[in-house]
Amino acid sequence: MNRRTEDTIAQILQRLRPKAKSLVITVYGDAVLHHGGNAWLGSIITLAKPLGLDERTVRTAVFRLSKEDWLASTQIGRRSYYRLTDNGRHRFEAAHARIYNNTARPWDGRWTLAIPAPTGGGSAPREALRRDLGWLGFGQLANGIMLHPDPDEAALRQALADTGAQDHTVVMRAAALPWVPPQAVRAVINTCWDMDRLAAEYTAFLDTFRPAWQTLKAMGDLDPESCFTIRILLMHGYRRAILRDPMLPEELLEAHWPGTAARALCRNLYRLIQAPAEAHLMSLLETAEGPAPEAHPSYYTRFGGLTPADGS
Repeated sequence: MNRRTEDTIAQILQRLRPKAKSLVITVYGDAVLHHGGNAWLGSIITLAKPLGLDERTVRTAVFRLSKEDWLASTQIGRRSYYRLTDNGRHRFEAAHARIYNNTARPWDGRWTLAIPAPTGGGSAPREALRRDLGWLGFGQLANGIMLHPDPDEAALRQALADTGAQDHTVVMRAAALPWVPPQAVRAVINTCWDMDRLAAEYTAFLDTFRPAWQTLKAMGDLDPESCFTIRILLMHGYRRAILRDPMLPEELLEAHWPGTAARALCRNLYRLIQAPAEAHLMSLLETAEGPAPEAHPSYYTRFGGLTPADGS
């Protein structure tokens, strides 16, 4: 790792101030999932060290993620291996389509509402549903009423099944009548989502990673460890914004929406560094069955298409 990339990483860490547990989630979601979803804890500790996480911090984060049903452990001899639980995998897969492969679709003007029965299933499942629908970009219109302009229907049905809410939640579609003024629709949007905060988060993302793009673009050979570290920080920063983004249709967004520029920057920087980052990952990642398997083919569809590490 050379001085320029060290400085770049230090500046990104200073701006993001990421929490350990969230960084470990990003390592699993961005790097481990497409290589089978399980890893030796020692691999995660080594991969996380350039992110500013020491061994004790990683162990604590992994333990907490296990308690929260993101990860499950297997002990083989003196080594611990952690894999994504089914619940954790479903959460990641629901988020992946929005993060890596989002494409704008024509909007038919209808909104999707999810309304759990007030007494159905108890408060814990309702809270779990609210959390998981939030991951899918739903906003809360009123107590118990979640709203989205164009959700991923398969992910929505999976969230209902995962939280046990499918038997007491009504999902319906509705459209504003033609005479409803645009300002009324805008008021609903601002009730469900804090669009000003979201715009500020996208702007902060641009301010953080534009210098990294300029630095790395101007360099020749890219150090694999630095590329992996920056890739994790990139996706950590982008994920923080996009998973709060309802991905509103273009006609509902303000002019010059910063999310558009943020996605372009994320795509371009990811494409620039992903091949050396993958090479670093494959040199360190170890599973209970041995060296990590090759990336799943779906990995190479991210951001419209990636080049394998061997250039093929």
